[in-house]
Amino acid sequence: MNRVFAIAQNTFREAVRNKVLYALLVFGIGVILFALPLGQMSLSEQARVTRDVGLAGIELFGILISVFIGVNLVHKEIDRKTIYALVPKPLHRYEFIIGKYLGIVATLLLMVAIMSIMLLAVLFAQEAPIESTLIRAITMLFVELMVVTAVAIFFSSFSTPFLSGLFTLVLCVIGLSTDSLRILIKKLPAALQFVAGFALRLLPDLRMFYVSGTMLDGRWISIHQGNYVDWSYVALATAYGMGYATVILLLSMWIFSRRDFI
Repeated sequence: MNRVFAIAQNTFREAVRNKVLYALLVFGIGVILFALPLGQMSLSEQARVTRDVGLAGIELFGILISVFIGVNLVHKEIDRKTIYALVPKPLHRYEFIIGKYLGIVATLLLMVAIMSIMLLAVLFAQEAPIESTLIRAITMLFVELMVVTAVAIFFSSFSTPFLSGLFTLVLCVIGLSTDSLRILIKKLPAALQFVAGFALRLLPDLRMFYVSGTMLDGRWISIHQGNYVDWSYVALATAYGMGYATVILLLSMWIFSRRDFI
């Protein structure tokens, strides 16, 4: 475990020194601050606009950060030729993957915390109440980013950074559109419905992590009202996200263990 934590710590240090990461963070904070003038134009809906824009900014730039760091997992090590020094050492390749993942997750935790604090500060400035629904939403968004990071690492274990980023972003778009895709699948012929439905189940259901604005168990879910999901749903979504990320990481370890760097 010491080797895993050493890799995680090194990954975290490299990530926080990356200027592109700070650029994405600044843009994310800028989007949250933009909610102030935008909310003023919406008259009595300032808090609603701020929450929507703030959470959208955290999700969008969180995904971009996780993809940017994750897809460079192996390529950067190969480009610097540090992988040739790591592989011969008494370091299991699965430890390398786990360490990198934990380092990226730690970086995301810091980035999400900064953007969340900024969102809470904007709401405080608007004298809007800080409800527990917002904390639940941010928690699920972070779990979503953990899943996206695992997917990015999976593709980076066998592909180039460009293709890994492209594949990951495509899966993110699909994962955020599962509700609409399920409706479209029902219009397909019976045979295609089974194939398409099965394929959709294999992909991450990212819509599960931010359900505001949808119907769930016959009731309308909204982060702006008292009928938002409770902590039991948060626990269910977290269990799903952790389970999916674990399976993807296991596949990444298997693929990475079979790669030949010589």
